[in-house]
Amino acid sequence: MSGPTKPTKASLNIETAKRVLRIESEAIADLVARIDSRFDDAVELLLACQGRVVIAGLGKSGLIGRKIAATFASTGSPALFLHAAEALHGDLGMLISNDVLIVVTASGETPELVELIESAKMRGIKLIALTASARSTIATAADVVLDISVKEEACSLNLAPTASTAAAMAMGDALAVALYERRGFKEEDFAALHPRGRLGAKLRRIESIMHAGEALPRVAPETKMPDVIYEMSRKGLGLAAVADASGKLLGIITDGDLRRMMESRKQGVFELIARDCMKKNPVTLPKTELAARALRVMEEKKITSVLVTAADGTLEGVLHVHDLWSM
Repeated sequence: MSGPTKPTKASLNIETAKRVLRIESEAIADLVARIDSRFDDAVELLLACQGRVVIAGLGKSGLIGRKIAATFASTGSPALFLHAAEALHGDLGMLISNDVLIVVTASGETPELVELIESAKMRGIKLIALTASARSTIATAADVVLDISVKEEACSLNLAPTASTAAAMAMGDALAVALYERRGFKEEDFAALHPRGRLGAKLRRIESIMHAGEALPRVAPETKMPDVIYEMSRKGLGLAAVADASGKLLGIITDGDLRRMMESRKQGVFELIARDCMKKNPVTLPKTELAARALRVMEEKKITSVLVTAADGTLEGVLHVHDLWSM
């Protein structure tokens, strides 16, 4: 009779990963019940800040502090990270009296951070503490304390900062998002701060990426269907916009429309003209709209393109979903 199957290295790895993710997700979920008036006080303090949001930390908490500072900065709140040890050796000049200081510390007793906040408090700088110890020196000195304690670390030795750093980062994200929502931060503002890369491309205006001029598949309402099909094939966007002589948009013909028409009519399609086959009132957007908004519209309407028109209905371009996926 054979004994129990010995676990493989692969199965142990998988179990470890599941345990780590479960513990860290539970640590973050536990923060939800702690969100109360203190969190609101912290957001109000940040909202009233006339200077910068300065995040300080040391060790792993310092690494988390750098990320939190980056999140604040990328969402419209001037922010910087201040290394606690370097602050005591000349970098205290980075702090000004109308800043708000956020300190990330599990113990609340890190000597360098304690010295830093003593100097900050003497200069009248408001302090928010993200800490696991509500009775610590730093928590006692803080104007607002946010509890980021965890039941256990995801490390099997319960030593390496894992669940605790995840909780701290999540609380920092919650502060940054709540602050930018209070400030009315919009996609346009986000675009201004993220001009490059894939994210920046999604936040560009439609006019900068739409197909216009010769690249725009366009036919007149009297155009015969063989010529419509040729125009669609030549421009390679799977559609043709129908516009009159003055440029006003009348409708759209897509390759899907053609396929369904050929299936239903069986014959005689090539004797028709664009006006007979076009779909009226196609989805349109102005060229000043953001590309991200265009993508949402296409997803909601389950379409692959939107036509771009001026306020008077003049056809100006077309944006295809592939133009957004490829960015």
